[in-house]
Amino acid sequence: MTERIKYWSEKRIRYGAPRIHVMLLREGFKVNHKRTERIYKSLGLSLRKKKKRKYRSEVRLPAPTATERLDVLSMDFMSDRTYDGKKLRLFTLEDIFTRECHAIEVDTSLTGYKVIQFLERLKYMEGLPRLIMVDNGPEFICIALDKWAYQNGVKLSFSRPGKPTDNPFIESFNGKLRDECLETNWFLSLEHARKIVEEWRNEYNESRPHSSLGNLTPKEFVGKIQGTVLNVA
Repeated sequence: MTERIKYWSEKRIRYGAPRIHVMLLREGFKVNHKRTERIYKSLGLSLRKKKKRKYRSEVRLPAPTATERLDVLSMDFMSDRTYDGKKLRLFTLEDIFTRECHAIEVDTSLTGYKVIQFLERLKYMEGLPRLIMVDNGPEFICIALDKWAYQNGVKLSFSRPGKPTDNPFIESFNGKLRDECLETNWFLSLEHARKIVEEWRNEYNESRPHSSLGNLTPKEFVGKIQGTVLNVA
C-alpha cells in the first residue's frame, strides 16, 4: 500500500491524501482513511495548503440546477504561456450535472466566433443544452453569440461582474485544470500544449474520481444514469 501511495503521489503530484485514498479503494485495498493519511504524512507527501482569501459577505445568486446530462453547461476562458513566453488561451466547457468536460480548446487567441464554431460541433455531435452559464467576458457578451443562442433556443446565464462565485462549477474545474495540469507542465509549443491538455481532459473524464459523484468518474456516472434509464424503459 505504501508503494501505491508513492506511485499515485508521483504520477499525480497534486493529489492529496483523500483522493489517493479513493484510488486505493478502487484498486481493492481494504483500508481506513486514517491509515492512508498516516502513511501519506509519514512519507512527507503533504501538500502545501493555499491560504484562503477573505471576501466581503453578501447574498449569492442561486445557482441553476441541472436534472440531466446536457441540461446546463458552464464555460469560461483561461490563460497560460509556453516555456518561451508565448501566450496561450484555453476555452473550457463543463456539464454541471455529470461533471464531464466536453472540451478544452487551446489556441493563441480565442474569439466569440470560435466559441460558436465549437458549440456548433457540440450541437451535431451531442446536442445543445437548455442553459449555458458564462461570465461577462468580451467573448461571451458579443452580439454574434447572443444571436446564435437566440436562434438555437439556448439561454445564456451571466454572472454578475466581479462575482466568480455566481459560476462556481467552472471556477472549480478551472482550478483543478490549473493545479493538476498547467502548473505541472512546461509547454514547448501550441501543439504540445494541446496534446498534454487533451490527455489531462481524458483522464479527468475517465479516471479521476469525483467526490460530488460519489467517487465515480464522469464516464462511470454517465454510464450509471444511462443504465438506470434503460432499465426503467
